[in-house]
Amino acid sequence: MTDNKVFLPPPILKPITHPTTSTKPGGKTSQKEEKDFAAYLAQAKGLQVSRHAEQRLSKRQISITAETWSRVLKAVDKVAEKGGRDSLVLVGELALVVNIPNRTVITAVDGQNMKERVFTNIDSAVIA
Repeated sequence: MTDNKVFLPPPILKPITHPTTSTKPGGKTSQKEEKDFAAYLAQAKGLQVSRHAEQRLSKRQISITAETWSRVLKAVDKVAEKGGRDSLVLVGELALVVNIPNRTVITAVDGQNMKERVFTNIDSAVIA
């Protein structure tokens, strides 16, 4: 009698990467590490940051603190309760466009880069 069992190899999993807490000489963390940590923190709190938003944060050298992400998350929750889909979230000098159903930050602009102060394709706005 022949054995008709099929054996599949175990799945290949991507390693989990965590933000580093290493410091540069002088005891300062690099801006890249701060941004990586900010994106990690946002994701851990229930928000994703799109590739486009990550590029904008990096290019514009926007640093977002844990407290700011917490305020953004609360604002996203409020807009979700009201049925918003694409919302402008204003936190101090920072403006984020967030897709509410996907809980994804689409783009980010700080006060220095808001030349025209025009945002399109949004259905709601919240000041956090």
